Amino acid sequence: MFQVLGAVWALLLGMILIMAGNGMQSTLMGVRGGIEGFSTLHLSFVTAGYFVGFLLGSRLAPRMIQHVGHVRVFAALGSFMSAALIAYPLLADPIAWAGLRIVIGFAMSGIYVTAESWLNHSASNAQRGKLLSAYMVAQTTGDMSAQGLLNLADPAEPTLFIAASILVSLAFAPILLSANPVPFNESAKAMSLRRLYHASPLGTVGVFLLGGVFSAQAGMAAVYGSSAGLSVREISIFITSLLAGSLVMQYPIGWLSDRMDRRRVIILAAIIGAGACTLGFTSDAALPVLMVAGFFTGGMAMPLYSLLIAYVNDYLDPDDMPAASGGLIFAYGAGAITGPIIAGQAMELTGPQTFWLVLASLFAAIAIYGLWRMTRRPGVSAEDSSAYFGAIPTGSSMAIETAQEAVQYEEEHGETSGRTG
Repeated sequence: MFQVLGAVWALLLGMILIMAGNGMQSTLMGVRGGIEGFSTLHLSFVTAGYFVGFLLGSRLAPRMIQHVGHVRVFAALGSFMSAALIAYPLLADPIAWAGLRIVIGFAMSGIYVTAESWLNHSASNAQRGKLLSAYMVAQTTGDMSAQGLLNLADPAEPTLFIAASILVSLAFAPILLSANPVPFNESAKAMSLRRLYHASPLGTVGVFLLGGVFSAQAGMAAVYGSSAGLSVREISIFITSLLAGSLVMQYPIGWLSDRMDRRRVIILAAIIGAGACTLGFTSDAALPVLMVAGFFTGGMAMPLYSLLIAYVNDYLDPDDMPAASGGLIFAYGAGAITGPIIAGQAMELTGPQTFWLVLASLFAAIAIYGLWRMTRRPGVSAEDSSAYFGAIPTGSSMAIETAQEAVQYEEEHGETSGRTG
């Protein structure tokens, strides 16, 4: 394992720095937007722009890699992203910011595809599960560290945007200097939403709704904090609690998932998430309560994504799983575009606390739909279900395919690492 990590240390270090830069601009956007006088609704469209770019990138990046290779695509996207980050304070206009967010979303999607393709070719099937776990931890570590960096300068000045641009620029140095050309296997053509829904209605609808949860949570949390009167320090702590929960709760939710009807775990996680959001709604923006609400909101959202993917796999043949991962990414992206817009409109009309009601409603919709689906067909027993594996919504379909391959290998060879218990 140490030999494998030695081969990809540059990639993991680079991803930490990239996520730190991207996490800084995501939170800073909400804070600086308030300083610039942008409305909540304007900022919701700015947030949605990222996911528009992400969906475009998920379709176009594989073609770019096939034509010019990983290294050139990495370098080009890094340049675009670094330039977009430093352009924020120069173009203080919501339309311009939405355009910059589209560029950053496109760049990040392509970065994920190229990084995960490299990761996929850096280890055998027996090692991929552990390597993907390290990759997930690296991403979350970068995101969490970004929140602390926000306290180093005044958000009204361009310093933090410049710092984010520097982090991203530095991130590509170790990656590009150590990258070796690798063969690129393009992801399977995405399964149509109609076919995906026919295979797993709960999985398809659940991922769509969860896309709204994630995008509203990731893009509008800082907007909520700024509108509610939190300081930059308090906003960074609040968002860190969201990220910490997403990392800590993966194991216990996964442990349950492999031991009981997966639909019950999905419903339970959604109910806990709705309850945490209700707590946030009644918090009156008190930081200690927000930290608890944020921890369990993030702590339920991230495992739910993995749960829904594993649940879809329960109803598919192994040969269909790669195509399904592309369809799930599309369903997630569609939900992610609409989530911030709904939250922004609600917050504009009725105040910042409505942020929590939107999230609670989306969680509740997953739980209610899951309860209804339990009346429509029997579930898959724990013994016959596919193993749970941690997945990050920000990743590409290639990460899901790689994780699926690792799980299948472990199950075929009688290893236990594929299951979280």
